[in-house]
Amino acid sequence: MPTKDGRRVVVVTGASGGIGRATARQFARGGDAVALLARGEAGLEAAAEDVRAAGGVALPLRVDVADHAAVDRAATEVEEELGPIDVWVNDAFSSVFAPFLEVSPEEFERATAVTYLGYVNGTRSALTRMTKRNQGAVVQVGSALAYRGIPLQSVYCGAKHAIQGFNESVRCELLHDKSNVRVTMVQMPAVNTPQFGWVLNRLPKHPQPVPPIYQPEVAARAVVYAAEHPRRREYWVGASTAATLIANAVAPGVLDRYLGRTGFGSQQTDRPADVEPPNLWQPADQKPGQDQGAHGSFDDQSHPRSAQLWASQHHGLLAVGAAALVAGAGILVGNRRRARAGWAGRLGLGRS
Repeated sequence: MPTKDGRRVVVVTGASGGIGRATARQFARGGDAVALLARGEAGLEAAAEDVRAAGGVALPLRVDVADHAAVDRAATEVEEELGPIDVWVNDAFSSVFAPFLEVSPEEFERATAVTYLGYVNGTRSALTRMTKRNQGAVVQVGSALAYRGIPLQSVYCGAKHAIQGFNESVRCELLHDKSNVRVTMVQMPAVNTPQFGWVLNRLPKHPQPVPPIYQPEVAARAVVYAAEHPRRREYWVGASTAATLIANAVAPGVLDRYLGRTGFGSQQTDRPADVEPPNLWQPADQKPGQDQGAHGSFDDQSHPRSAQLWASQHHGLLAVGAAALVAGAGILVGNRRRARAGWAGRLGLGRS
């Protein structure tokens, strides 16, 4: 429940960059108090300044979400400093761009601990507090890759698939308990974030999101909407997400072969891979001057809006519209038939 002055208390993990950074700003525009959880000091401080500039209250906390005890301590600090948590957004992740056999067991385990168990840890800390008050919402930032695996991203795809199953399980338990607490998931398309310069990369070329690419503000608007309407089990962002999920449901084998042919080239640019250290073990934005904000290096290719997002948010309106079109078509057909029958009667046609 929002505080007396109307602001909500929101926690965003992975808040120092990308979707998390844009989401924190979006909540702040509504005057909310935003706790920013991430590892990098430079990115966190810059994100806190963004929140304050947008009209919100900021509480930056350096936390590795793979550490469940640290996440829970952060949740306690948030409630002590800002008040009861209304919304918790899980977004923090790390990964490796490489064929599966080129990812070491230690790297796979670390990326999974951050990307999957980080969501589990955040959800546990949030629900432990929310269920006692019987109110609140948890938003999982997902991906089309929660349903459809692609080559070179076995770590990330595996974690997002796990988050999808985990979220469904928890949602069912809350429904069984008739709880007013909700969990929902937002399935994202390719987004222009700094991750493509941060993630451990063993590809010969610099990685890129598979087009079409969307700006992180599109994703942020979807997350905030989901937090305000958490009864829906999930939201889809971007026409590419909808197309991918539908195609995977209808013809997954065909998609396997298509991605086997195209998935390597479509995820790499023409320029050589960077030699900057990855953020798998240490944050890439921990020193002054290393903050990279919400956007990656693909601004000139990225879409600022998504018509499909509007459609995902307005299923009911679209259903009413579709029903009206069907009804209108039925009335039109009926009127035409009656008109033909009337003319036939006047002309004596159709009589034996």
